[in-house]
Amino acid sequence: MQPFEVIPAIDLRGGYAVRLLQGDYAQETRYHDDPIALAQHWAQRGAPRLHLVDLDGARAGYPVQLESIRRVIGAVDIPVQVGGGVRSEDAVRALLDAGAERVILGTLAVDQPDAAEAIFRKYGAQVALALDVKSGRAATAGWLSVSDTPYLEFAQEMARRGAARIIFTQVERDGTLQGVAFEPLMELLRAVDVPVIASGGVRDEGDLTALRALAQTTALEGVIVGKALYEGTLGDNCWQMPR
Repeated sequence: MQPFEVIPAIDLRGGYAVRLLQGDYAQETRYHDDPIALAQHWAQRGAPRLHLVDLDGARAGYPVQLESIRRVIGAVDIPVQVGGGVRSEDAVRALLDAGAERVILGTLAVDQPDAAEAIFRKYGAQVALALDVKSGRAATAGWLSVSDTPYLEFAQEMARRGAARIIFTQVERDGTLQGVAFEPLMELLRAVDVPVIASGGVRDEGDLTALRALAQTTALEGVIVGKALYEGTLGDNCWQMPR
């Protein structure tokens, strides 16, 4: 069994590290002026990998912060997964060439499932599906739109089409520190047979304890944490198992 990973998130917008509330671009908090220094901070404290999101790219529909992403990846010696604006194979290739260990696509899978399937089949574990869920349905275009497809049905279809991993974000919980909503996560874990990484709402060590317990009996392999780290409700050694 793979060790359960607690993965710090760095969201890039305009060259800064920020967090949005529930994906709302109008509700932004800037946490650090230097994403490279922030990435090194988490890496030096033992984070197993980084979750890097190009928020400008998510809105524009193509990678905008590519050079910043390249510099961040080059500054740390842990794997980095990258998402935001991945709407083509060219974008996947550009991010892999920039050093990403894993590229995350979401909108493309909703809008062009055949194109997403071709990428899943070609790149395997180098590409993950972003399953961003709002009101029970897949959210797209930087969470600015919501599809008509129920999220479990969409997840099962993408797993059949070759998605090797799902990163499941509960949009209504993201950036709220309200705690993880476990029932939608458990429904997803029951519905698909691929590894899942959870995201959205993590508040404190209690959430991590419950997620680690869930990972013992399911395909849950990790969780992405953001605001809880930046607001201090989680310590910056939270990726270590409690002794």
